[in-house]
Formats: sequence, structure tokens, C-alpha cells
Amino acid sequence: MRKVRLPPGPAVVDILGLALTEDDRQRLAHPAAGAVILFSRNFQDSQQLTALTEEIERLREPALPIGVDQEGGRVQRFREGFTLIPPMRRMGKQWDRDRDGGRAAARAAAYVIAAELAAHGLDFSFAPVLDLDYGGSSVIGDRALHFDPTAVAALGASIVQGFADAGMAAVAKHFPGHGFATADTHSDVARDERALKEIFKKDVLPYEAAIKAGLAAAMPAHVVFTQADSEPAGYSKYWLQEVLRGKLGFQGLIFSDDLSMKGASVAGGPAERARAALAAGCDMVLLCNDPQGLDGLLEFLVEVPLGKAERLDLMRKKGGRDLRKSVAYREAQETLLRLA
Repeated sequence: MRKVRLPPGPAVVDILGLALTEDDRQRLAHPAAGAVILFSRNFQDSQQLTALTEEIERLREPALPIGVDQEGGRVQRFREGFTLIPPMRRMGKQWDRDRDGGRAAARAAAYVIAAELAAHGLDFSFAPVLDLDYGGSSVIGDRALHFDPTAVAALGASIVQGFADAGMAAVAKHFPGHGFATADTHSDVARDERALKEIFKKDVLPYEAAIKAGLAAAMPAHVVFTQADSEPAGYSKYWLQEVLRGKLGFQGLIFSDDLSMKGASVAGGPAERARAALAAGCDMVLLCNDPQGLDGLLEFLVEVPLGKAERLDLMRKKGGRDLRKSVAYREAQETLLRLA
């Protein structure tokens, strides 16, 4: 397939396996495709991953940015040949002992993640998680940095800065906060009944710090905050336009969370879910692990332009040097070893 010269669209596309199939190539060349997300099924080893990202890059001009959930802990899609990043809760425990040490560990983890992803042709990670650890959410659990919003704000900002040090953008999730809702939005519709005053005082606080630190992208939760809206945050103009864009002044990219999740099902089928997310203020939408649904979604979005292409440009990695050879990378790894 010849390289297609085409502006990016609003859909984030996943692929089937370790190498591109013809179906994958057709989806990636579709006018509605704007970025790519990889999963564990797309990873065997460093050589294979590099070959895969290089093939994706050759398909289009401009190339589609490639992302992955590489948070650390149990959500680390690439492992063999990559540094094993501890759960983010470990950074919070370090904060409790030594606040400067916690910030340094968070920044080091992000630098290592970014350096290793960039060396394999990826542009960004869907991290950090800024949800507070209220203790009742199994899907968040030790992915959360801390229960204290002040700690999450400081550590989250350090992660944003650590990614930036390595020329990579950060994606904060799950706005305004998934930590209190106990239901797993992968398999259930989650609700948070708390007063808005409490949510702003606690859960929203880390986003203020992350935005000040230069946050490039955010991902809303599939959680219904009943005191604000009857729709999940990812379908809510209140949360995305009035709060995130308006009150917090966020100018970066807004990704929907995966629209195949049960928490997104309140809007209807894939097309209705995408329509609701984009109408609320999302720039890009994800529909993962559903090839047939993705084909229909791409056709639905074929004439829907990406709102502000410069927001997607923020997600492209900066610089071409392999930072794994740098002193900064070695020092960051040493910081993580001390944490372990």
C-alpha cells in the first residue's frame, strides 16, 4: 500500500496482532483514523515492536501518532526488554516518607517510560492516572498515586514533567476522577453521588496542577456524577466544556475513554457513543477490541473532521535521539532501583 497523504481524523484505531494485516492497513488509511493505540497483543519483543511502529509510520503522511497504556504496575503493556515500572502507589508511599523523593521517583518513572517508548517508535502513553485512592475501586487500586489530593497533584505534575523531559506528552485520566466510584466501568455503569463541592475540592485538584505543568491531553471517566449531569463525564458538556475547558483553562486534546466499555453504553451503539462524546467536547474517540464495530465507526466518522489538528500535534514525540543512551536515563533508572 502506498503512503496516503491525508489529514488525521477523530478516531483512535487499534490493530489485531503482532504485524499489520490488510484489514489493519485499510483501517489505518481510512480518512477518519487519526491515531493508533497498541495493546499487549501487539507486543512480542523490541525488534517486532519497532518493525510494527515503522510500518504504521510508513502508511500515512503525516504519520499517525501511536500511544499505549504504559502506566507501570499491572497496566504495562510492554514488558520484555522494558524497565518494569512499579505501581504508581509506590510513588505515593515514597511521598509519605520523603516528599522530594516521591516527586523525583515519579519524574524518573515517567522519563524512563517515555525514553523507552520513543526508542521503539511510540509517541505517547495514556498516563498518568490522577484518580484518588479512596480504597473502594478495584479497577483503580494501586494505579492511583495516593488518597491525598495534594500528593496526587504534586506527583501527577512530576509525571507530566518527566514525560516532557523526554520529549513526550502526558494524558491525564480519568477526569474528573474515577477513584470514588466502586463499579468497574469496563463491565458496569458507574455512578458517583457525592456533592460537587467535594469533587472539586478533592478529585479535580490534581488536574489544576497537571495543567499548570503543561498537560497535553486528558481522558474523561465513564462515570456519571449525578449531582452535575445525568450523563457520564465523557458525554457531559458540563464537565468537558464548562469545567475542563472553562474553569480549568485546559487547551490540550481530549480523548474519550474506550467506547466499547459498559460504562459508555448508556448512549446506544458505537456511532451514538461517538456522537455523544464528540458533541460533549472530546476531540478523539476510541473503540477498542471490536474490529467490526470499528469499521462501522470509521464510516460514521468519515466526514467528521478533527476539530483542532494542532492539539493532536501535541501528542507527537519530540526529538530523535535514543535517550536510553543518556546520562539522564541512567540516573532515572537508578532512582527507580532505589525505590524498589
